[in-house]
Amino acid sequence: MRYFCCIAFGILLFAGCSTAADSSSVIVLKRHTNAVYSAAFSSDGKKIVTGSIDATVRIWDSDTGMELRVLEEHSDGIMSVAFSPDGKIASIDRFIARIWDADSGKELYQLKGHAHVICSVTFSPDGKRIATAGFDKTARIWDTDSGSELHALEGHTDIVKSVAFSPDGKKVATASSDGTARIWDADSGEELHKLEGHRGDALSVAFSPDGKKVVTTGLIDKTIRIWDVDLGKELLEFEVPVNGAIWLSEHTNWANSAIFSPDGEKIVSGDSEGTVQIWNADTGKEIQTLRGHTQDVHSVAFSPDGKKVVSASDDNTARIWILE
Repeated sequence: MRYFCCIAFGILLFAGCSTAADSSSVIVLKRHTNAVYSAAFSSDGKKIVTGSIDATVRIWDSDTGMELRVLEEHSDGIMSVAFSPDGKIASIDRFIARIWDADSGKELYQLKGHAHVICSVTFSPDGKRIATAGFDKTARIWDTDSGSELHALEGHTDIVKSVAFSPDGKKVATASSDGTARIWDADSGEELHKLEGHRGDALSVAFSPDGKKVVTTGLIDKTIRIWDVDLGKELLEFEVPVNGAIWLSEHTNWANSAIFSPDGEKIVSGDSEGTVQIWNADTGKEIQTLRGHTQDVHSVAFSPDGKKVVSASDDNTARIWILE
């Protein structure tokens, strides 16, 4: 699932080279003691939350990299974290999701219902619902106020590794080890489309800002693909290698995560080589490569203004990349 300023906080600022024409500054968040699996910006972009296999969730100032709070009441490693629009935090602790008040650090309640380990958590854009996904081959939608389960999204035949709400909150997308991504009606729980094309696990899924596309990443085929949400098909208007999909195929290993920029013009991805790459979302052309992590990058996210990227890595750090 990230830094700057003073050594007292274990933070270092340096220039990280990208492609020959571009450069970025990076703040390294170094307080975690094990792999960092997930990172996310708050809705105002002022804070970052990270979750680690060290069983802690940490909240950071996104401008300075200063650690603001540590949430330690977890029993196991944290696979996924998320910020709600009103400042709540969700964290995954094996079979349960914990919901926290970010300001006080108080745990508000827990979501229980999955029959196995949970992989992914996210809030709806209005903050009224939460979606989770996991090893029990389901995704689940929950009411944020009551903590009650609203729907179980059933249909995948293997682990559901990623879940995302559409920008209008009307749809949910999932990505699974069964090689498919799926689009669901968030209100009814009905499956709308099955997105087939990846060979092997589909590792992540995210909507474009206009809700018309989703981006997915694949393990075996080492690709990033963009799909039409309404048609449930790979985009055919681009001249690309297979079935009209946009293939961002420069990853020599695989991309663990990919997400659109707030303006929808770019995609950022993090891969198993430890690189963070930024792509043109229309053409699939690489724009910038950000190097500094020394192990897998599991999670990436743009800040709400699109001027920063946060990445989370097996090297025990998160990094905030200040784009230029």
